[in-house]
Amino acid sequence: MTLTQKINGGLRKVPAWPLYILGLLPPAWLFYQAVTGALGVDPVKTMEHQMGEWGLQLLIVSLMITPIRKHVGLNLVKYRRAIGLLAFFYILGHLMVWLSLDIQFRWGEIWKDILKRPAITIGMVGFVVMVPLALTSWNGAIRRMGAAAWQRLHKLAYLALLAGGIHYVMVVKTWQTEPLLYLAVILALLMLRSNLQRWRSAPQKV
Repeated sequence: MTLTQKINGGLRKVPAWPLYILGLLPPAWLFYQAVTGALGVDPVKTMEHQMGEWGLQLLIVSLMITPIRKHVGLNLVKYRRAIGLLAFFYILGHLMVWLSLDIQFRWGEIWKDILKRPAITIGMVGFVVMVPLALTSWNGAIRRMGAAAWQRLHKLAYLALLAGGIHYVMVVKTWQTEPLLYLAVILALLMLRSNLQRWRSAPQKV
């Protein structure tokens, strides 16, 4: 038995639901740091940035699960839904910090930013396409929609990921290394996923 097979065997005994509890801890710790003054001179911007970055990281992880299974043999599929939902809620938190604490629900300014600032526009596109993914991330939705339609809808995750990477690069306003590295990883992942889809659809030799 290989190491990967041993790990897969062990993971069969580990349920996915603890991930939801663990996923609450980083935002709670971030909020605690904010109220205790540990986030520096601009805690709102720090919270906003950190929630968005965590959400982007989790979205990347969720879309790496299939390539990892194919190329490495490690099967993490049963954790994908939890990771994807946590990514959505972190990005929702990122948005809510911006709306409530940064812009303070000044709707005129909010709409102006969405319509006239490309970085905000692209970020909102990424969030909007994630909403139907989150709403249909349960077994009943798969049964009602049918597996094929559900899978087509959830390909929007690729658009959300690309929008998130571009948003991160644009919102920092200068050419910083970290956002560019995220975007490079995202583009590499999308290319890998595209190659995997072509491999699946190609006629199999017998």
